[in-house]
Amino acid sequence: MLKIFKTFGGYNEIEKPESGCWINVTQPNANEIELLTKDFNVPQDVVRDILDTDERSRIEHDDDWSLIIIRIPVPDKDNGVPYFTVPLGIFMTDSFTITICQVENEVLPYDSPSLYRDNVRPVKDVLNFALKLFLRTANTYLRYLKYINQQTAIIEQDLEKSIRNKELNRLLKMEKCLVFFITSIKANELVLAKLKNGNRRSISEINEDLLEDAIIENKQALDMAQIYSDIQSGMMDAFASVISNNLNVVMKQLASISIILMIPTLVASFYGMNVPNNLETHRWAFFLILGISVVLALIGILIFRKREWF
Repeated sequence: MLKIFKTFGGYNEIEKPESGCWINVTQPNANEIELLTKDFNVPQDVVRDILDTDERSRIEHDDDWSLIIIRIPVPDKDNGVPYFTVPLGIFMTDSFTITICQVENEVLPYDSPSLYRDNVRPVKDVLNFALKLFLRTANTYLRYLKYINQQTAIIEQDLEKSIRNKELNRLLKMEKCLVFFITSIKANELVLAKLKNGNRRSISEINEDLLEDAIIENKQALDMAQIYSDIQSGMMDAFASVISNNLNVVMKQLASISIILMIPTLVASFYGMNVPNNLETHRWAFFLILGISVVLALIGILIFRKREWF
């Protein structure tokens, strides 16, 4: 899917590229990839790197173009992990700017990609545009981290009474998601540091403030992800012991029930032997034996209750 906008605001969509335009490409097919490489002169290795799921964040410069790759979070509903991260490429030339991502995302949603809803004047500063993307990426990480924390709290409640590994596997997938986040946020932090050091003299005051905001938000997302990851690592060890303890409690209860049920069986076995027991001709023998079995079973239950075995 490819859309061309007159400015970075994303309000005015145009059919053909012009000077200063912004091209947003999401989930490109083979024809769109060919269009990027032939008509827009994007190097094939650049497109291939951006579409590589494992590509790290970085800055790259050439004579005619510059490239910034950041890693952004996206939802994942296929393998049980709530989120994972993918690269988002910002390819910049003197004539146009192209953003490329292999999946739909909330940082640059395909339907409404505007980053400047509060601005009246068109924005043509590509650095400001890139910093806005960093800021939105950090805010998206923070929002997803809050959701992960909420889901972890729900899993924690289920784990307290669980004797299965299902909830533990869910917690493991949350931990896996946090590892993705921490790795990607750290890589974005390095790119922001390079932008700060490399544009210290030429950066405007507005962009400098925006860069500081992006660094602060990114740092906050990193701290939250690390805190949640540390908490979940401790929870994994603790709840593994909880599940084992819950299973032991269940086994103890089953053993207690088995012992209680053995008492009537034992009484019935004694009186069911093929030997005289003075009750062969008694009309109330069956009910007497049944009563003795019940009384002995109740005594056993009381003893187990007193010792907290049952």
